[in-house]
Amino acid sequence: MIFRSAEISSKGRDEFSTIKMKALILVGGFGTRLRPLTLSFPKPLVDFANKPMILHQIEALKAVGVDEVVLAINYQPEVMLNFLKDFEAKLEIKITCSQETEPMGTAGPLALARDKLIDGSGKPFFVLNSDVISEYPLREMIEFHNAHGGEASIMVTKVDEPSKYGVVVMEESTGKVEKFVEKPKLYVGNKINAGIYLLNPSVLDKIELRPTSIEKETFPKIAAAQGLYAMVLPGFWMDIGQPRDYITGLRLYLDSLRKKSPAKLTTGSHIVGNVLVDETAKIGEGCLIGPDVAIGPGCVVESGVRLSRCTIMRGARIKKHACISSSIIGWHSTVGQWARIENMTILGEDVHVSDEIYSNGGVVLPHKEIKSNILKPEIVM
Repeated sequence: MIFRSAEISSKGRDEFSTIKMKALILVGGFGTRLRPLTLSFPKPLVDFANKPMILHQIEALKAVGVDEVVLAINYQPEVMLNFLKDFEAKLEIKITCSQETEPMGTAGPLALARDKLIDGSGKPFFVLNSDVISEYPLREMIEFHNAHGGEASIMVTKVDEPSKYGVVVMEESTGKVEKFVEKPKLYVGNKINAGIYLLNPSVLDKIELRPTSIEKETFPKIAAAQGLYAMVLPGFWMDIGQPRDYITGLRLYLDSLRKKSPAKLTTGSHIVGNVLVDETAKIGEGCLIGPDVAIGPGCVVESGVRLSRCTIMRGARIKKHACISSSIIGWHSTVGQWARIENMTILGEDVHVSDEIYSNGGVVLPHKEIKSNILKPEIVM
């Protein structure tokens, strides 16, 4: 890349630490891919690594000088705002909603929120997809955006199988985007849109107030006018909008934590690999926990329990000698003694699994009691 952080003057860096910016988070719809967890909470409020998904993004935005976040939402805005009120005060950041009455795609919400995003300062604003988790190198993105002088910056990430995605074709030396190729049959590049953007206010003039796609309509227009640049995302990236990717995202997140803030991880003779345990959780004797486990606030893990590659959400209880792997245990659920839960089993809120039960990929809706084995992946209603 031609534009490196080191090339920005210290004056420029100081200027960006003090400017106030705005951001729009595309919260979207019903979170169907992450059911049954989203039957209890809107997807952005589902816990990831012991705090709501959206809080990871809001904290990262706050850290680079964003003082107002607009949530583009068409589902349960009051639930979201009520939940985030505490964080608004704690983080000293304004959080508002822009509500869609019909699904507006990925660009329509920007036009809808125009009055909230434009304040006459001419400063660029961030746009993020709510189910993307990464290291959020937003300060580097601001520096990159100002260095290239174009109208819009997008973050891209490298993938192993580009044929599954829309590929961003770009000049390697400058980051200038040439075109987008949807699910290419032949190799054209390995970088895909990471769902993190920094846009000048003028971009809003290119978006009509109707359901429309930023990836398929807005960005190709800006690229054709030579105003779109892509920055390659350092570190990890994952869309955690479905269970398998959520579990993978947790592994990548904890691995990143190990490199950047190892003190936040839990250690001890009963811990293997990267594990995050809330300080209010209780862990019994003789457990073996890890790798890649998150245990939330108020959880009780009784003696002799084995946990790996899983999330145990707030208030859940795991009874003696249970074994859980590659699964998500929802809020206030209970897993009985000697139970075995594996292969992407997802327990919704307040699910109670009896002693000695086996679940192989069961997806269990909230407020259920499981008294018989789930031998193959199925939805339990």
